Amino acid sequence: MDAPVKVACVQVEPVIFDRDATIEKLASTCAEAAADGAGLVVFPEAFVPVYPSSRWARYLAAWEKNDEAKAVFSRLARESIEIPGEASERIAAAAREHGIWLAVGANELERGTIYNALLVYAPDGSLALHHRKLIATNHERMVWGVGTGEGLVAIPTELGNVGGLICWENFMPLARFALYNAGVEIYLAPTADDTETWHETIRHIARESRAFVVSPSVFQRVSSYPDEVPIADGPELLGRGGSAIVGPDGNYLAGPLWDEEGILYAELDPAQLYAERQRFDPAGHYHRPDVFTFEVR
Repeated sequence: MDAPVKVACVQVEPVIFDRDATIEKLASTCAEAAADGAGLVVFPEAFVPVYPSSRWARYLAAWEKNDEAKAVFSRLARESIEIPGEASERIAAAAREHGIWLAVGANELERGTIYNALLVYAPDGSLALHHRKLIATNHERMVWGVGTGEGLVAIPTELGNVGGLICWENFMPLARFALYNAGVEIYLAPTADDTETWHETIRHIARESRAFVVSPSVFQRVSSYPDEVPIADGPELLGRGGSAIVGPDGNYLAGPLWDEEGILYAELDPAQLYAERQRFDPAGHYHRPDVFTFEVR
């Protein structure tokens, strides 16, 4: 990082199960964040068109109601994005129109399989980073396919080196180290984990990586869902957020934001990043490549 940069961590609800309307909301949110001076705008996990909450994804395993389960999966697949494709180009256009770096979580369809993807678009609209979640968590395994090592990198940008992992991938030490080894400075951690304990994770990662961590979290309401999607009993909020931006010392720069939509902003100062790396740099002076061998396949 060479200069301070303002980033936006977005906690807004998608237009659930509606890809095109969700992308329209993404574009308007990008316009707002860019007008407020953000050079990087980050959306939550599986924002387009919805994160599969355990309160409805569980029904995908219901053999006795197989037709209903198939209908819900079919709808999610049809509302997912394809790369390349018209929907992904509309996301690219939002980055291009506002001259921003744009990171968004999406359900990505390839043939008949849906993947959980983290997509980072450059200000010229090019897809600069494409990562699919390595392992789906718990109920998610009924929804998403298995990702690959593609995208376990930190891409150089004029803002700094940007990379990221999706939700509980951040519990995987070797996946994290892949980003550290690539020189990550702005670490993206989009998530659906809306618990207090998630914050122990992102604050630890900030201190371990000595990087800035931007972690937008899913916000969803039961009342926003189509009537034909069965949802188990529980509170109105399926995802209560908890988005935050954390500095390389593990302290909050913005948030956490709970139980409402909003955009968090923070200015990331490279002076703080380098100051925190004086005593600890996980892939630099505090690393022992003569002892440890690391490889990403």
